[in-house]
Amino acid sequence: MAHFAKVVDGTVTKVIVAEPEFFDTFVDTSAGAWIEAFPDANGEPEKRYNYVGVGGKYDASADAFIMPTDYPSWTLNTTTYQYEPPVPYPANGTPHRWDEDTQTWVEAN
Repeated sequence: MAHFAKVVDGTVTKVIVAEPEFFDTFVDTSAGAWIEAFPDANGEPEKRYNYVGVGGKYDASADAFIMPTDYPSWTLNTTTYQYEPPVPYPANGTPHRWDEDTQTWVEAN
């Protein structure tokens, strides 16, 4: 089985799992395109860099799926097509969460 994302104006509106042959007879009269998505993309360009869910974006010029970020301070890395924080995640082995107000990592309780 393969995964396909329905992309309308650069936004993913649906994701389905189907055999590729499904599209040989499937008729979709709505706007947009079905684009194969790969759950094991792991940053691989030939697999569109990232897996995507509803609400994600598709950059046609880069052939890349991009998941949105909840944090305005994070920037899109155009090598990985993932959002990155302005401060690297602490490497001290304890879990942290991002605090957008202070733009710092806060140790999670």
